[in-house]
Amino acid sequence: MNITTFNPQILAKDAAPVVELFEKLGFEKHHDQKEIGTLNTRGIRMKDKDGFCLDISQPDIDLPRDMVGIRMNVDDFEEAYKILEEHGFRNVYGDESVNTKTSRSAMMISPSGFGINLVQHIK
Repeated sequence: MNITTFNPQILAKDAAPVVELFEKLGFEKHHDQKEIGTLNTRGIRMKDKDGFCLDISQPDIDLPRDMVGIRMNVDDFEEAYKILEEHGFRNVYGDESVNTKTSRSAMMISPSGFGINLVQHIK
């Protein structure tokens, strides 16, 4: 299993001010998907001139506060998922994954509470 992308991800109650902040810091929006998965998440990918990426997600749930996690793209979803489970991570979707036309993902939460959004792009 190889990690193909690794970057911060902000889970926001309201994505707009977070996007605005990072645009002022030199980032540009590259993707802005809406209604992803059962939480109807808005997913925004931002990138700066040096290639640094940031993902901003706004799920349609009442978040107690904005949270920061890690987005980790892999070439073998099943293997990475198994490794995370063996280290005590749990999937916030239960046994389900979020499947779109271009990716498969699961938000995995560690025993101490940090999140890894595990993603495999479908070619």
